[in-house]
Amino acid sequence: MAHLIRHKLTNKLTNAAHTVSNKSQAKVSGVFARLGFQAATDEEGLGFAECDDLDYDYRQGMQMDVLQGEEEGGHMEGEGELDGDSHYQRDGTGHGPAGLKTGSSLDEEKPKITTWEAGWNVTNAIQGMFVLGLPYAILHGGYLGLFLIIFAAVVCCYTGKILIACLYEEDEDGMKVRVRDSYVDIANACCAPRFPALGGHIVNVAQIIELVMTCILYVVVSGNLMVNSFPGFPVSQKAWSVVATVALLPCAFLKNLKAVSKFSLLCTVAHFIINVLVIAYCLSRARDWAWDKVKFYIDVKKFPISIGIIVFSYTSQIFLPSLEGNMQKPSEFHCMMDWTHISACVLKGLFALVAYLTWADATKEVITDNLPSTIRAVVNIFLVSKALLSYPLPFFAAVEVLEKSFFQDGGRAIFPDCYSPTGQLKSWGLGLRIALVVFTLLMAVFVPHFALLMGLTGSLTGAGLCFLLPSLFHLKLQWRKLLWHHVFFDVAIFVIGGICAISGFIHSIEGLIEAYKYDLHD
Repeated sequence: MAHLIRHKLTNKLTNAAHTVSNKSQAKVSGVFARLGFQAATDEEGLGFAECDDLDYDYRQGMQMDVLQGEEEGGHMEGEGELDGDSHYQRDGTGHGPAGLKTGSSLDEEKPKITTWEAGWNVTNAIQGMFVLGLPYAILHGGYLGLFLIIFAAVVCCYTGKILIACLYEEDEDGMKVRVRDSYVDIANACCAPRFPALGGHIVNVAQIIELVMTCILYVVVSGNLMVNSFPGFPVSQKAWSVVATVALLPCAFLKNLKAVSKFSLLCTVAHFIINVLVIAYCLSRARDWAWDKVKFYIDVKKFPISIGIIVFSYTSQIFLPSLEGNMQKPSEFHCMMDWTHISACVLKGLFALVAYLTWADATKEVITDNLPSTIRAVVNIFLVSKALLSYPLPFFAAVEVLEKSFFQDGGRAIFPDCYSPTGQLKSWGLGLRIALVVFTLLMAVFVPHFALLMGLTGSLTGAGLCFLLPSLFHLKLQWRKLLWHHVFFDVAIFVIGGICAISGFIHSIEGLIEAYKYDLHD
């Protein structure tokens, strides 16, 4: 009994000293943040202290349970290993150990996803419908376009990793602690303490633009595919876009994505089958491949548009922080990013090259439009179905960002809450959602150019979210820990990404003006 009491007193004193030390460390971190040396905010510093206190209490509690069991002559077995890697600890707002209380409530056990499931999500994001525009990028870039498909995969994989690195800081024990939860949190930390909310606003605007443009592209590609599937019908691409939008109006009533998610696996499998069919058709014409058409020089005017198309096809950084936070083993995130981007690079490169060799200079913006009419209609109908079922995902994400930014910002929102106290969506909130659907239709009707819009989006927001911001944030938040080659990579990516973004944006705008002025369709 005396042995047990002595252990209790020793642990209490050690725990108190540890808590004081952590809180002091948090205050010091706050001072350095104000000086601009370490961009950790006061809240993040307290997050360190809270995480260390909770984790220490938990470990000490486990030790006391073992001691009590030994005093009673019994043996108490642990409840097994905790999900995840012990090297990666969460802060007080994240996922805690089972049975650990935070405040007065018990943390809920949230389901975690495996590494394979996380990889599947990333694969869906970077190998979706927009690979159909890659052969068009080879048309204007030749072998350099193929190189860019590889280069973009390497860079996007690297920036995805450093973006996740910005979510973590090291505590005094050298353990990585997750002190941020989202892309917005990282941006706010970089702009703190002078402009603590500026970075979040910039990221939110970029996210909204990219998500809304993705919705517009789905409507554009639906109209494009239908008009090329049934050329004999007296229905224009704009009319088909209107028909597609009518089918999408129920998206305004979505409360969650549970109903839509049931179709995601089916859509992905269908798209994979379609890609296989296209490649199989191209291989059947291998004897007629035009290798001499693949050039080493580029079309200076249109190649920057191809850069935007390639970059946009790899965009996944928006949801990576959330994805990594829900993984059972966050330490396997880097490995998952490697094999997903390697496989995407190989498949995209083969698909783009084989398709271009088959049709050469006749390659169209959407490659399925080059297929013979006998199979084009069937393939395109499947693709239209996939586009319509994929539309709710970016639409719902855009609605959530808009609602949280303008209607639900913890009492700081510009407009009143669009939800009633019972959680029901108000009528004017529903009207805003319908207006967003109509806006995507109007953009698709007046700018029905898939490749140009895709290049514009990739240059405007894709390069920013995938190249510029991750490298900038990594330099800001991890500066004192970076080796010289990390600094070189980050600076090089920022400079190259900036040049590609500016040139791609300018040439995409010029292409849209030219297409609109001369009423060009391809």
